[in-house]
Amino acid sequence: MSISSEHKPLGKQVTGSLHTLSPIVELNVGGELYTTTLSTLKKHPGSKLAEMFTGQPKLRRDSEGRFFIDRPGTYFKYILEYLRSNQVPTQCIQDVYKEALFYDIEPLIKQLEDSPQIFGELVARKQFLAHVPNYSENIELMIRIARAEAVASRCSGVIVCVVRTEEDAARCQDALNSLDMDKKSVVKFGPWKAAPSISDLLDCIQMDVEAKGYKISFQPHVAEKGFRFKSHDFFYKFLFTWW
Repeated sequence: MSISSEHKPLGKQVTGSLHTLSPIVELNVGGELYTTTLSTLKKHPGSKLAEMFTGQPKLRRDSEGRFFIDRPGTYFKYILEYLRSNQVPTQCIQDVYKEALFYDIEPLIKQLEDSPQIFGELVARKQFLAHVPNYSENIELMIRIARAEAVASRCSGVIVCVVRTEEDAARCQDALNSLDMDKKSVVKFGPWKAAPSISDLLDCIQMDVEAKGYKISFQPHVAEKGFRFKSHDFFYKFLFTWW
């Protein structure tokens, strides 16, 4: 059965228990219109989606009487196709995964988590970042510093210190003490005990900051002459471009 989107006005529907409704259900999901059956929506009884259509109505209706779900309608077609045919989507995997989590469709969640995109993010990258102390907090700190320095500027820079080992952390602290700058403005990442390199972590930082909507780039930070160590051994400058 193909995915359908109805645009014709609907007549009045029964407002009582869902047990009295027609087995054909009209949906408005974030503005996208769908027609399906009650049995399809309730295919997985333990899911949040099935619960929405069990017992007394739990959803509001739009002006045409369709059940309204305030979620991105674009990706609901993939959810619906899975419920109809057990077909796991191969497009928009990350977005469909978010919707599967929201609707709590456990079999689909597990199959999506086996996909290369989700597996790589959850098992590889996220597990690595879990070994980097205060990673998420440091990302937020970088953004706060960059925004504070953005007044009347096209760009603002944030100095980041990245160390992989405890020995490097000690050397970095010595280097930091000799830097001619406000130490509070330097964001430190590491050390960590995992295989990925400093370059991998820098890529993760850029990826996660960009995912928040910022335009960002980075390069080794070169200090002035007389610096005790090669500054690019530890220090990198992330440049936020505002316009």
